[in-house]
Amino acid sequence: MGRPSVPILSTDRIARAAMDLVTATGGFTIPDLARKLKVSPSSLYNHVTGREQIVELLREIAMSEVELPELDGPWAEVVAAIMRSYRRSYARYPRLIPLMTAYPVSSPHAVEMYNALALTLTRASFGPDETLHIITLIDNFVLGSALDAAAPETPWGSSPDVAPEFAAALATGDHRPGRADEAFEFGLTVLLRGIGGP
Repeated sequence: MGRPSVPILSTDRIARAAMDLVTATGGFTIPDLARKLKVSPSSLYNHVTGREQIVELLREIAMSEVELPELDGPWAEVVAAIMRSYRRSYARYPRLIPLMTAYPVSSPHAVEMYNALALTLTRASFGPDETLHIITLIDNFVLGSALDAAAPETPWGSSPDVAPEFAAALATGDHRPGRADEAFEFGLTVLLRGIGGP
């Protein structure tokens, strides 16, 4: 008996194909995904429940690349290490970020990271409400910075409306490959200093 001409479907194969579509086009539909995998749309539903589960599989791919440090160091150093790794992961998949905001988080690797952040902040004597605010702030900053890392080397176009003050600011960083990384590190320092400690 010969091998099937199309490899057997799996959640991993579906997720990888969806990630290819997201990377190439910024999104995916079930019909597009089925065409890419050379199967019928109904075949996909034997392995996934629908679009929401596929998005969570994509989130899991990205979050599986986040490396968590040992949690017994100073809280600010632990949080900074998590944020740097979190940003590196999503900078590889920037077009995934808008898709994820439409669905609640259930990815095991994502929950593991949030657990690590919550434990670290709780040990540093932040209360539950402060912990949630800080984690939300981390998400906002890291994901925005990941999008910036994927932006063109010159993210601001030329315009006759640019004021001299903004033009002077642009002259210090525009066209420089490390601009986004430097901005992230600056923002990280400001963020952690602003959070301070209880």
